[in-house]
Amino acid sequence: MTEQNEFPESGRVPTRVLGTPPADAPIVDTDPVHAPEGVPGVIPQDPVKARKAERLVALLFLVTFLAGAGFIASYVIFQVGTIDRTATSNLALGGTLALALLSLAAGLTVWVRRIMPKYNLVQERHEMRSDDDTREYVQETFLQGADESGFVKHRLLRRTLLLAAAPLGLAPLVLLKDLGPLPGTSLRHTVWGEPTKDGKPRRLVVEGSGQPIRAADFNSPGGILSVVPEGYEEDLNALAKATLILLKFRPEELKSGTNLNWTHDGIVAYSKICTHVGCPAALYEQTTHHILCPCHQSTFDAADGAKVVFGPAARPLPQLPIGIDEEGYLVAKSDFDVPVGPSFWERGDAEAEVREKAS
Repeated sequence: MTEQNEFPESGRVPTRVLGTPPADAPIVDTDPVHAPEGVPGVIPQDPVKARKAERLVALLFLVTFLAGAGFIASYVIFQVGTIDRTATSNLALGGTLALALLSLAAGLTVWVRRIMPKYNLVQERHEMRSDDDTREYVQETFLQGADESGFVKHRLLRRTLLLAAAPLGLAPLVLLKDLGPLPGTSLRHTVWGEPTKDGKPRRLVVEGSGQPIRAADFNSPGGILSVVPEGYEEDLNALAKATLILLKFRPEELKSGTNLNWTHDGIVAYSKICTHVGCPAALYEQTTHHILCPCHQSTFDAADGAKVVFGPAARPLPQLPIGIDEEGYLVAKSDFDVPVGPSFWERGDAEAEVREKAS
């Protein structure tokens, strides 16, 4: 059921939903939206309590400033490079940023609840189009709200709020440093292709212990080891690309997808870096010869060149050419023939470059 009311100034005859006041209903002085200047019915805050609240808000804004400055200082002071240093950096950055946002939110909440006056706002339904009188009224209401908020009146609050927001506004600019420098060609190669200082091939050593591996000692079919390049056991940047999983097969178990020229006595080395998003693919099911990445369940057939048999990964785990040195220790004969890890937009050119270097 609707009721019609004419609006001569617009020439339209809009409808009104039952239960809403008519457009020509009188506006009473108790209506807080349309009340005359002074807004009858507004309950102002107690001046003494408001003054105490002002000091509390200013203190919270100062804490926000110090925490924001601490966030920027932490980014500069606590550099990463090792697991412990990275943990310290994360703790400092997270703690200071959390304190800055928490104190800022607390200060704004106290400001609204204990300094600004209290009243109810009622907005009547009206035509979508606003006339000039309404626009003028909105402007007056905005200026009135700005005055009631105390933003202009309370200089201490205004200044400490601007001070608190300054470091938070600069924080994204500081974080832009993490967008560079560009990796260049560093994603295309690993340290496996680099000989040792004496010019010998780089040995495979057990991750954690740094113990080199004799092929004769790694002779149990189904065995698996996580290995890293000798000399780079603590270099996280190198290990992010060069960590391997070493598997031992019976000769009859290896399929055509595996490059047998890159194996030694049934021992195969694959990159441990999943080709989906770079998680460590280190779970191994001996009966099926499947390597599983625990992040998104990409599954690779280790007996068939680590081809993808399930999951979102788009390509096999790269195989590393291995052999033995004169002492019988496993060594890398060259670098991977394709870039390791997740694909990137110029990987096609990178593969050609790596293959050319390996040949």
